[in-house]
Amino acid sequence: MTVVGECFVEELDEFTFFPTLEDSSGLVMVFFTGPHCASCHHLKNLLNTESAQFIQHYQQSNLNFAAYEIKADKAAALVNEFGVFHLPSMYVYKEGQFHCELQAEAIPAKLIEEIDLALSKPAEEEP
Repeated sequence: MTVVGECFVEELDEFTFFPTLEDSSGLVMVFFTGPHCASCHHLKNLLNTESAQFIQHYQQSNLNFAAYEIKADKAAALVNEFGVFHLPSMYVYKEGQFHCELQAEAIPAKLIEEIDLALSKPAEEEP
């Protein structure tokens, strides 16, 4: 994935989620957001403005990095499937396989640290 203009984070919905993940290579972070969630807006802005840091870090491990947003108010089926209870909810995939729900502060170094920790463990079963 390449950064296009100012927007790095792409939006997925119930129809594009599974095909996109099946076709993905490398590392994917998926996060659920809400229209009135300040933390969600902060996370999306952080990923858009600091995308080069994530891309560079994971390219050193020969991994592509992509970030996808799912708007919870527009994708109720995915919200139910994942049991999303709070926003933002973040999930990590590698080579199309689910690894974990990510619990980290929206600070690039903390996100990278938690993603790297998740990748050091085997893939898990998707919620």
